[in-house]
Amino acid sequence: MTIGNQVRAFMKKPHNVILLVLGILLVFLTLFPLLSLIRDTFIVHPSEVMSVRGAKIGDITSFHWKKVFLDGETSLNMFYRPFLNTIATSLWSCLVAIALGGAVAWLVTRSDISWKSFISMVFIFPYIMPSWTIAMAWRNFFRNHLIGGAQGLFTALTGIETADWFAYGMFPIVIVQGIHYAPFAYILIGGILRNMDANLEEAAVILKASRFKILSRITLPIVMPAVLSTFLLVFSSCMSSFAVPAFLGMPVRFQVLTTQLYRTLNGLNPGYGYIMAFVMIFLGTAILLFQQWFVGSRKSFTTVTGKSSNIALVKLKGLRLPLSVILVAFTVVISLLPLISFAVESFIMAPGDYSLSNFTTQFWVGEGREDIGGGEPGILRNKYIYLGLWNSLRLSVVVSFISGTVGALAGYAIVRKRGSKLSTLVNNLAFFPYLMPSMAFGAIYLSMFAKQNFIIPSLYGTFALLVLVGSVKYLPFASRSGMNAMLQLSNEIEEAALIMGVPWWKRMTRIIFPIQRSSFLSGYLLPFISCMRELALFVLLIVPATRILTTMLFQYNEKGWNQYANAINLLIVLIVLIFNWGINKLTGASIDKGIGG
Repeated sequence: MTIGNQVRAFMKKPHNVILLVLGILLVFLTLFPLLSLIRDTFIVHPSEVMSVRGAKIGDITSFHWKKVFLDGETSLNMFYRPFLNTIATSLWSCLVAIALGGAVAWLVTRSDISWKSFISMVFIFPYIMPSWTIAMAWRNFFRNHLIGGAQGLFTALTGIETADWFAYGMFPIVIVQGIHYAPFAYILIGGILRNMDANLEEAAVILKASRFKILSRITLPIVMPAVLSTFLLVFSSCMSSFAVPAFLGMPVRFQVLTTQLYRTLNGLNPGYGYIMAFVMIFLGTAILLFQQWFVGSRKSFTTVTGKSSNIALVKLKGLRLPLSVILVAFTVVISLLPLISFAVESFIMAPGDYSLSNFTTQFWVGEGREDIGGGEPGILRNKYIYLGLWNSLRLSVVVSFISGTVGALAGYAIVRKRGSKLSTLVNNLAFFPYLMPSMAFGAIYLSMFAKQNFIIPSLYGTFALLVLVGSVKYLPFASRSGMNAMLQLSNEIEEAALIMGVPWWKRMTRIIFPIQRSSFLSGYLLPFISCMRELALFVLLIVPATRILTTMLFQYNEKGWNQYANAINLLIVLIVLIFNWGINKLTGASIDKGIGG
C-alpha cells in the first residue's frame, strides 16, 4: 500500500482524525506555553528596564535567576523562606489530613461506631466546599484585635483573646488545609479498609495478638500504598494552594510560593514570578511522577487473595456513645459552622460587635453609603456583583461545554486507538495540565498570551483567555470521564451500527452517549463546579471587565470589606452546593458511596 493510500485509510477513521487534531492542539496549548514560560525567565520585561542596568525590553538576561537564587538576603526573603514555608505547611497539612481522615475511615469501616451513614455523608462536606471558605470561617472565628482590628466570634463568646500564631500564619493554614483534605484521605483509605480481606486480622486475633500489634503489623502495611498516594496528592494540592495562605498568612506576612508568585507577577518583577512558577511546576511534576513510579513498583505487593465475608468489627464498648457523639459533633461543626459564620459576619455593621443592635441588612440590600465600603451598595443591589455572577456562570458554562466535549472525544479516540503511540501521546498531554499548580498554570498563559504570538493577537484582559485557560486546565477531569465511559462500553455495539451504515456522528449522539450518559455528563458538570469556585487559576488574568465572583471576594477581602466578602462567599458556596446536589441527582454519583455503613 502506498503512503497516500495509508494516509487516506488513516484519515477515514474518525478516532484517528480526533487524535491527530488533539495532538497538535495540545502540544500548542500545553508544551508550547511551558517553553514560553521558560523563555520569559530569561528576558527583560517592560516593568524591569530600570532594574536591569543597560538593558532593553526583550534582551536576554540571567538577572532574574541570580536575583532569585544567588542574591543573599534578597533571595532568602524572596524565594527560600517562602519555599521552606511551602514545604513545611504542605507536609504538616498532609499529616493532619491523613491522621484525621484515616482515623474516621477506620472508625466507620472497622468499628461498631454509631450513625455511620450520617458521618460518611457529612464528613465529605469540607472537600466539596472551596478551601478558602474554611479559611474565611477560621478568620471569622479566631481573629484578634491586634491584627484583625476586631474580635472574632470565639473572643466574643468566651472573652479569650486568641494569640497571633493561632489566628494567623502557619498553624491555621495547616489546620484549615488538613480539614479540607481530610475527606480526600477518608475516601481513599476508607475504600481500602472497606474492601480489605479480614482473614489476616482474624488469624491474628485467634493467635491472641494485641489490637495495637494487629493495627501496626497488618492493617497499616496493607493500606500503606493508599496512604502514600494520599500523602503525595495532598502534598501537591497544598503546595499549589493560594487562597488559604493569602487569607491566613498575609496579615502576618507569612509568605509561601503562591502568594509570592502573586506579588511578583502583579508587581514590577514578573521575571521572578515566572521562575517561581517553573519551580512549582517542576515540583508538582516530580511528585506525581514519583507517585506513578511507586504505584507501578508495588504492583506485585499482594497480601490478599480472597475476601472474607465476615468482617469482625472492633467493639468500642463504653467508648461507643461518647466517640459517636464527638465525631458527629465534629463533622457538623466543620461542615455547618463555616456557613453560619459567613451569614453572621455579613449582617454585622461594626466588626467584633455581635449584639443584636449591630445587625443590619446593609451589606445585602442596602444602598451605598460613603462611610461604608467606599459607597458600595449591598451585594443584591450591586451591579458589579451581578456582572461578576454573570461572568462566573457564563465562564463555567462555556468552559464545561468545551472541556466536556473535547474530553468526551478524547476519551473515545484514546480508547479506540489504545496502545498506539499517538493515543499514548494525547492521553499524556490531556493529563499534563493536572500536574501544574493552578496559579503557575495561569502564569504560563499570562506569559504566552499577554502579547501577540504568531497569528494569535494578545488575549490579555479578554474573556477568551479565561475560557482558554479554564478549558485546558479542566480537560483532565473530562478526558478521564470519557475514557472511563468508553472502557466500560463493548466495541461490538459500535461495530454493529457501523455494519448497518450508521454515520459516526449519529453513532456518538444516538448510541454511545445515551448508553454512558452519566459518565459523560460528569465530564461536563465537574469542570462547571470546579470553575465556579476557582480563584488561583484566574486571579492573575482578571481585569475589571472580566471579574468573577471569586476574584471579587478576594479583592473585597484585600480592601478590608469583610462583610461584603462574607456575603459573596456565602453566595458562592450555596451555588456550588446546589450544583453539586444537581450532579448527584442527575448522575446518581456519590463520592462516599461504598464507604459509609
